[in-house]
Amino acid sequence: MSDNPSTASKVEIARYDIEGIVAAIPHRYPFLMVDRVVDVVADQSATGIKNVSANEWYFQGHFPRRPVMPGVLIIETMAQTAAVLVVNALGADAAGKLVYFMSVENARFRRPVVPGDQLKVFIKKKQRRLSVWKFDAEAKVDDTQVAEATFAAMIIEEE
Repeated sequence: MSDNPSTASKVEIARYDIEGIVAAIPHRYPFLMVDRVVDVVADQSATGIKNVSANEWYFQGHFPRRPVMPGVLIIETMAQTAAVLVVNALGADAAGKLVYFMSVENARFRRPVVPGDQLKVFIKKKQRRLSVWKFDAEAKVDDTQVAEATFAAMIIEEE
């Protein structure tokens, strides 16, 4: 323990590039929805970044003349960011384990997310009971809120 109060209370912030994300969660192309996870404060919060490209597979049918990222995939981006936060909190033993949705509450979509947008997802842990975690999430493009939700998930041991 340090005698210097400024270093004793310093919060460690982690970052995950694509290789770190792939090591942490089992999702893969075409369903890996997070490009980077930054500002990870252990067991508290994280920010996920998804660079939305015109080449995304879902834009072929949603909607071809006016592509819009499906709201359910914005929620999935939130969940994958939260899964990285869970792995960060639990350590290497949790890496690659499955995290299943249990509930999604109060999901709101404020404006469309389109090709060229950088979607930033802000996750805050609300609570944890055993293997069940609850999160508040907000998604923004630039500084404009595009979506929000509260969701619960459970980490599962693979058989």
